[in-house]
Amino acid sequence: MSDNKSGFLAALRRPSAKYSLLTLLVVGFFSGVFFWGGFNTAMEATNTMPFCISCHEMHDNVYQEYKQTIHYANRTGVRAVCSDCHVPKDWTHKMIRKIQASKEVYGKIMGTINTPEKFEENRLRLATNEWARMKASDSRECRNCHSFEGMDAEKQKARASKMHKIAQDDKKTCIDCHKGIAHKKPKNMPEEDDE
Repeated sequence: MSDNKSGFLAALRRPSAKYSLLTLLVVGFFSGVFFWGGFNTAMEATNTMPFCISCHEMHDNVYQEYKQTIHYANRTGVRAVCSDCHVPKDWTHKMIRKIQASKEVYGKIMGTINTPEKFEENRLRLATNEWARMKASDSRECRNCHSFEGMDAEKQKARASKMHKIAQDDKKTCIDCHKGIAHKKPKNMPEEDDE
């Protein structure tokens, strides 16, 4: 047993070409920690409000709308920022969303929505894509803050209480009824989607 242990330790100390395997492992470990820390820091930086509104397309369009909603200013002082609604919290889904967002960077480079007129022309397509993503995830990001279980139906207005009960019974998700909650609805929206 001790021969195996000493053979393993000897292999760790043996030089590869110039450095011992132990040195390479230690350097590799700390390089990995440094890379992961840098990567994670960069990912979190892209989830901040200043990053999201740093391009004029977002700042001049959806950000201005959002500032007029309850998600921006409310009686409790709790503010939902862009990433709270548009970026999943768990790592796997977050990475998938970040890869999908590369298409948005392409749109920025190509000037797809760089004027208010172009933005309005594309608003229905953009909103439809986002609503489909939210529906497919059962409004996962909404549920980070809101849940049927956490709602006190007694404190809700009668209509809201009734509709939430129906939605729960019918297995509906937040986005089925709450389109346009933080941004304006597209003007050319089909009537059946205008809930």
